Amino acid sequence: MKGPERVQAALKAAGLDIQVMMLEESTRTAQLAAEAVGAPLGSIVKSLIFLADGAPILVLVAGDRRADPARLKELTGARRVMIADAERVREETGFSIGGVPPIGHSRPLPTWIDASLGRFETLYAAAGHPSAVFPVSFATLVRITGGRVADVTEKPESETRLEKEDNA
Repeated sequence: MKGPERVQAALKAAGLDIQVMMLEESTRTAQLAAEAVGAPLGSIVKSLIFLADGAPILVLVAGDRRADPARLKELTGARRVMIADAERVREETGFSIGGVPPIGHSRPLPTWIDASLGRFETLYAAAGHPSAVFPVSFATLVRITGGRVADVTEKPESETRLEKEDNA
């Protein structure tokens, strides 16, 4: 079964009537996905695989944010957290970088969800192919992944600047 078909089957198995969208444009990066669906960059869900003391974890991050390995270390209790390479991503999920969805993996992975994704009514997540996405609400994303919601990202520069100004 091809990637988008696996994701569609996972959506159906979760009891959802959500259709995977195959687009003409590439959605391989968050920026490209946002442009392709005409949505804010932050509403794009980046599905990232990190290794916490060697064990894979799925981290779902808003397209306008960066995952913070130091925060992931705190949350997981791991001594070492690092991003997985392309080969390990495929091995753990069955999908290639640029199309890794939040569901439909080879096996379930512990999942952390960036709390900032809750800012958006509709999110867009990769659907197993560099030109496939599916729309989903934050609450539904949390439910279907069984993920834990936490602050897993670096603070945006605007927030960091404000904190410095407040502390000056």
